[in-house]
Amino acid sequence: MPELVPLAGSERSELPGARPAGDLDANATITVTLILRRRARVPAELITGPETLTSAELGARYGADPADVALVTEVLGRDGLTVTESHPESRRLQVSGTIAAASAAFGTTLTQVTSPHPDGSGVVVHRYRSGGLSVPAELAGIVTAVLGLDTRPQARPHFRRLLASRTVVPETVVPETVVPEAAPAQTPGPLTAVQVAGFYNFPAGTDGTGQTIAIIELGGGYSASDLSTYFGGLGLPTPSVTAVGVDGGSNSYGQQADGEVELDIEVAGAVAPGAAQVVYFAPNTDQGFVDAISEAVHATPAPIVVSISWGGPEPTWSAQSLTAMDDAIADGAVLGVTVTVAAGDNGSSDDPNNANGPAEVDFPASSPHALACGGTELVGDVSTYTITSEVVWNEIANNEGAGGGGVSAVFGVPSWQANAGVPLPASGTGTPGRGVPDVAGNADPVTGYQVVVDGQQQPIGGTSAVAPLWAGLIARLAQATGKKFGLLQPLIYAGVTPGTTTAGFNDIVSGNNGAYSAGPGWDACTGLGSPNGQALLTIVSR
Repeated sequence: MPELVPLAGSERSELPGARPAGDLDANATITVTLILRRRARVPAELITGPETLTSAELGARYGADPADVALVTEVLGRDGLTVTESHPESRRLQVSGTIAAASAAFGTTLTQVTSPHPDGSGVVVHRYRSGGLSVPAELAGIVTAVLGLDTRPQARPHFRRLLASRTVVPETVVPETVVPEAAPAQTPGPLTAVQVAGFYNFPAGTDGTGQTIAIIELGGGYSASDLSTYFGGLGLPTPSVTAVGVDGGSNSYGQQADGEVELDIEVAGAVAPGAAQVVYFAPNTDQGFVDAISEAVHATPAPIVVSISWGGPEPTWSAQSLTAMDDAIADGAVLGVTVTVAAGDNGSSDDPNNANGPAEVDFPASSPHALACGGTELVGDVSTYTITSEVVWNEIANNEGAGGGGVSAVFGVPSWQANAGVPLPASGTGTPGRGVPDVAGNADPVTGYQVVVDGQQQPIGGTSAVAPLWAGLIARLAQATGKKFGLLQPLIYAGVTPGTTTAGFNDIVSGNNGAYSAGPGWDACTGLGSPNGQALLTIVSR
């Protein structure tokens, strides 16, 4: 038996509600993802930009060392495991073998259980472990994460449907050319994504042409007929949408998560109809999530932006998963890829079952390398695109959610956020951390987005809509400037001071998400505020 040593950060907590669900077949084959160490540390100034690298350049300088790949392949081969794929640019190895061999090689016991899905849709059957992992002693310090032994659902989608008890009669989805003729929407009511872009003054003369938007999905799917109906109703051509499967994931239309998938595609496509979209479908596991992001940011051609509308509270992640995903998003910054992430739909507690619970932030929105997107309630006049009211989205009292936000318990305050006035966490730990969100946008289901899902026109909100909204805006900014932005925060936080409105944003000064209240300047409800696209174009053009 080879000597094993503990793998730091691999500890997984016991899962509340997990129940035995029969025996696993020890001879069944599974595939896990190993993350290897970098051959050199990525300089901070390369992450913050403006210089960018190609995937090949990133791999050659900061990816996995070929000697490490060879050693891992040799050592695990002795244990009956086979490296089936090698991705040195993203430092990932796909390793296959029997459950018995994998359990022995990584010092764990795998069982089969059922547990509640994080999105409340019911129970799921999955592999399960608790405690830490180990690796062969020869690989100590080389292997930094082993993902996919435990296949518990890791994230929930951050979209909210309007409850039937509060249904607002939807206006007909109409082409953009006739929007100015529509009756003014002075009271809350569902808007089209085109109208939302109008209120936010997206740059004129741009539509995202020449750009690619990648979207990460951990379930559900889309249909061509739904997209045709939706975009046809807006008088827009249906954009190019390509599905890519990761780790066995696929476009699986006909599930509850279709609401997430089609919301993402339709919002991004409505506000940036000239951009191509690539939708990455992966299993809802930490392995699937990390692999999908890595595949997206390292794709050829590289997308200008990746939109993510899935996540889970920071404490539900293992340390190795947090680090692996944060590193993948940081790779995106080096490659010039911006990653927009929904900040969550359950207020400051990030808990759908306990709005008054301890303050926690959602990950991966809390990654300091992601652009975290919070939620507002937008009311205005669609005949003039004048905003008459915009406050923090908080409909917890109506069981319709609230924008996530707060202070990370995992990641420290980034340099670009040091002067923003991020408070100490409401959890009472007293430790400064990365503030969430960075930016915001319309998210309340009452003022949310008219979309077509599973053949039905319906209003949907949530910060899930804000991530693709910002993705579309970034595609249009990139088209106008010819630039890749990568980590956008150093640009948009430049010169920020506490209590002062930031150029390029509509400052949200009213409302709360539970533990935190909005006010002038950056706040833990809506970040810097909702966008003024034309003003942001001036800022990012400098």
